[in-house]
Amino acid sequence: MSVVILILAAGASSRMRGGDKCLERVAGQPLLRQVALRALETGCPVLVALPPDRPLRAAAVAGLAVTRVAVPDPAQGMAASLVAGVRAVPEGTSVLLMLADLPEITADDLTQVLAMAAVHPGHILRGAAADGTAGHPVLFPPDLRGDLLELTGDAGARSVLQRHKDRVRPVPLPARHAVTDLDTPEDWAAWRAQRS
Repeated sequence: MSVVILILAAGASSRMRGGDKCLERVAGQPLLRQVALRALETGCPVLVALPPDRPLRAAAVAGLAVTRVAVPDPAQGMAASLVAGVRAVPEGTSVLLMLADLPEITADDLTQVLAMAAVHPGHILRGAAADGTAGHPVLFPPDLRGDLLELTGDAGARSVLQRHKDRVRPVPLPARHAVTDLDTPEDWAAWRAQRS
């Protein structure tokens, strides 16, 4: 089964009050670069959906073997990034959606989801925390391409997950890897304090 990893990195970071969570430093590098490097470790092709007005995000993935996908109007919500990215994925290919602001997702986590895809090719595979809380990444099989391309607004792929809930299979990942989503400066400060 062929899989493309799509990293959604076109959001406004509006809750960062002037900061950019995609550029927060993790292990000495911008988070977006870290996420892209982890995706590349799987050996899958990697697409990064980027906004036109954030050159530092494009710079964060410079020199990496990723394909940049321009999102012309990211203000339309997460669906704009998702649709632009899915359009760039070849038909007949599964897409593994990753958010750019999940600092704990590892290459091993992604490999675990990809391994499950080989065993359960018709399922939507959704990363989950150790306690079962649903999170990311989420792998969609090729037959759901049309559903993803019809998305609008800022709810991401929630409506697709709801419509096909009988096909959703959780993939338990360690600790809170699948759900650690840092949206504010306070979130980042608390996360760093916890790790130091």
